[in-house]
Amino acid sequence: MLLFGNPTLEGLISVLLAVGIGMTIHEFAHNYVGHLMGDWVPAQQGRLTLNPLVHINWFGWLMFALIGFGILGSAPIAAHRMRNPRWGFLAAVAAGPFSNLALAIVSGILFQLLPDSILFGGFSLTLIGQIIYTLIFFNVLLFLFNLLPFFPLDGWHIVYALLPPEMARLWGSDRWRQYSQFAFLGMILLSFTGIFNAFGLLIGAPANALTRLLLG
Repeated sequence: MLLFGNPTLEGLISVLLAVGIGMTIHEFAHNYVGHLMGDWVPAQQGRLTLNPLVHINWFGWLMFALIGFGILGSAPIAAHRMRNPRWGFLAAVAAGPFSNLALAIVSGILFQLLPDSILFGGFSLTLIGQIIYTLIFFNVLLFLFNLLPFFPLDGWHIVYALLPPEMARLWGSDRWRQYSQFAFLGMILLSFTGIFNAFGLLIGAPANALTRLLLG
């Protein structure tokens, strides 16, 4: 698994728990806020739950296991079903990444409150410490990654909702959506081939800095 390198059992458990919890909270937040904004489909499909099996995208998880990247879950929300298509959809879309930030902050507070005897064994993190640390780091990653303004990420939809109508029409056109997808794919290829680590620059460095801040 490229993302994990040569993982220990504790590290692998921590990553799977952290990403599974982060994905579940993220998709639940999309669905729940979409429901509050008037979209009836999340409730109709039983998505107003914290059961990860309801939200999981199995193909995306397979990609994540193989290459360290994948669409982990899904939320069937749509602007046209909401009472206020523009601002309701903005709230529902933004709820996903910001729920990951909230989870990272709560995990950081927990990390700082727990005694060293629980978090550390000798000089290394215990399983509990590693799980909490990984919860912080991966939820920071999910927060930053999903704010990238590339289709079909949440960041693209957030920009679309915030733009004035004329600019939004251009941003949401098929041509610009295609450009956005090509740019996103190009970033992925450049990062994974080692030619230029675009994700490391845009996400990796800020994620490390924010994680250190939350760890205190």
